[in-house]
Amino acid sequence: MMAVIFIFSAHPSSELPGFGIWDYMVKKGGHALGYGLLALAYWRGFGQERGKKLPAWGLAICYAITDEVHQAFVPGRNPSGLDVLLFDNLGALLGLLVWEHIAKRRQEP
Repeated sequence: MMAVIFIFSAHPSSELPGFGIWDYMVKKGGHALGYGLLALAYWRGFGQERGKKLPAWGLAICYAITDEVHQAFVPGRNPSGLDVLLFDNLGALLGLLVWEHIAKRRQEP
Protein backbone atom coordinates (compact mmCIF):
# COMPACT_ATOMS: atom_id res chain seq x y z
CA MET A 1 0.00 0.00 0.00
CA MET A 2 2.85 2.36 0.79
CA ALA A 3 4.29 1.80 -2.70
CA VAL A 4 0.90 2.38 -4.34
CA ILE A 5 0.45 5.65 -2.45
CA PHE A 6 4.00 6.73 -3.30
CA ILE A 7 3.53 5.98 -7.00
CA PHE A 8 0.24 7.90 -7.19
CA SER A 9 1.70 10.90 -5.38
CA ALA A 10 4.82 10.92 -7.59
CA HIS A 11 2.86 11.93 -10.69
CA PRO A 12 3.11 15.62 -11.57
CA SER A 13 -0.20 17.46 -11.50
CA SER A 14 -0.09 17.85 -15.30
CA GLU A 15 -0.24 14.04 -15.64
CA LEU A 16 -3.19 13.54 -13.29
CA PRO A 17 -6.57 12.78 -14.86
CA GLY A 18 -9.42 15.20 -14.38
CA PHE A 19 -12.84 14.06 -13.26
CA GLY A 20 -14.83 17.17 -14.10
CA ILE A 21 -17.13 18.33 -11.34
CA TRP A 22 -16.27 15.18 -9.36
CA ASP A 23 -12.50 15.86 -9.40
CA TYR A 24 -12.19 17.03 -5.80
CA MET A 25 -14.34 14.24 -4.40
CA VAL A 26 -12.62 11.49 -6.41
CA LYS A 27 -9.12 12.63 -5.44
CA LYS A 28 -9.89 13.21 -1.76
CA GLY A 29 -11.84 9.96 -1.69
CA GLY A 30 -8.71 8.31 -3.06
CA HIS A 31 -6.76 9.72 -0.12
CA ALA A 32 -9.28 8.31 2.33
CA LEU A 33 -9.42 4.90 0.64
CA GLY A 34 -5.65 4.60 0.34
CA TYR A 35 -4.98 5.45 3.96
CA GLY A 36 -7.87 3.29 5.14
CA LEU A 37 -6.29 0.33 3.37
CA LEU A 38 -2.84 1.27 4.68
CA ALA A 39 -4.07 1.37 8.28
CA LEU A 40 -5.69 -2.04 7.77
CA ALA A 41 -2.46 -3.41 6.34
CA TYR A 42 -0.51 -2.16 9.36
CA TRP A 43 -3.09 -3.63 11.72
CA ARG A 44 -2.89 -6.97 9.96
CA GLY A 45 0.89 -6.78 10.35
CA PHE A 46 0.31 -6.42 14.08
CA GLY A 47 -1.70 -9.65 14.08
CA GLN A 48 -5.07 -7.84 14.15
CA GLU A 49 -4.91 -7.52 17.90
CA ARG A 50 -7.55 -5.14 19.23
CA GLY A 51 -5.02 -3.09 21.16
CA LYS A 52 -2.92 -2.53 18.05
CA LYS A 53 -5.40 -0.36 16.15
CA LEU A 54 -4.01 2.86 17.59
CA PRO A 55 -0.43 2.10 16.49
CA ALA A 56 -1.73 1.07 13.04
CA TRP A 57 -3.63 4.36 12.75
CA GLY A 58 -0.56 6.28 13.98
CA LEU A 59 1.73 4.66 11.44
CA ALA A 60 -0.71 5.49 8.64
CA ILE A 61 -0.70 9.15 9.74
CA CYS A 62 3.10 9.18 9.94
CA TYR A 63 3.28 7.85 6.40
CA ALA A 64 0.74 10.47 5.28
CA ILE A 65 3.05 13.19 6.62
CA THR A 66 6.05 11.77 4.75
CA ASP A 67 3.96 11.52 1.59
CA GLU A 68 3.02 15.18 1.81
CA VAL A 69 6.72 16.06 2.17
CA HIS A 70 7.39 13.89 -0.89
CA GLN A 71 4.79 15.84 -2.86
CA ALA A 72 6.71 19.05 -2.20
CA PHE A 73 9.32 17.74 -4.66
CA VAL A 74 6.87 16.72 -7.39
CA PRO A 75 6.19 19.35 -10.10
CA GLY A 76 2.80 20.98 -9.70
CA ARG A 77 2.05 19.20 -6.41
CA ASN A 78 1.97 20.86 -3.02
CA PRO A 79 2.10 19.44 0.49
CA SER A 80 -1.16 19.84 2.36
CA GLY A 81 -1.62 19.53 6.08
CA LEU A 82 -5.37 19.49 5.42
CA ASP A 83 -4.99 16.27 3.45
CA VAL A 84 -3.24 14.65 6.42
CA LEU A 85 -5.54 16.02 9.10
CA LEU A 86 -8.80 15.45 7.32
CA PHE A 87 -8.74 12.96 4.46
CA ASP A 88 -5.82 10.67 5.37
CA ASN A 89 -6.61 10.69 9.07
CA LEU A 90 -10.32 10.03 8.64
CA GLY A 91 -9.67 7.44 5.95
CA ALA A 92 -7.34 5.49 8.24
CA LEU A 93 -9.74 5.77 11.15
CA LEU A 94 -12.81 4.83 9.12
CA GLY A 95 -11.00 1.90 7.53
CA LEU A 96 -10.26 0.43 10.95
CA LEU A 97 -13.75 1.14 12.32
CA VAL A 98 -15.59 -0.23 9.30
CA TRP A 99 -13.48 -3.38 9.33
CA GLU A 100 -14.18 -3.85 13.03
CA HIS A 101 -17.91 -3.46 12.36
CA ILE A 102 -17.77 -6.03 9.55
CA ALA A 103 -15.83 -8.47 11.74
CA LYS A 104 -18.38 -8.15 14.55
CA ARG A 105 -21.26 -8.77 12.17
CA ARG A 106 -19.57 -11.92 10.89
CA GLN A 107 -19.30 -13.27 14.43
CA GLU A 108 -23.00 -12.77 15.22
CA PRO A 109 -25.13 -15.94 14.96
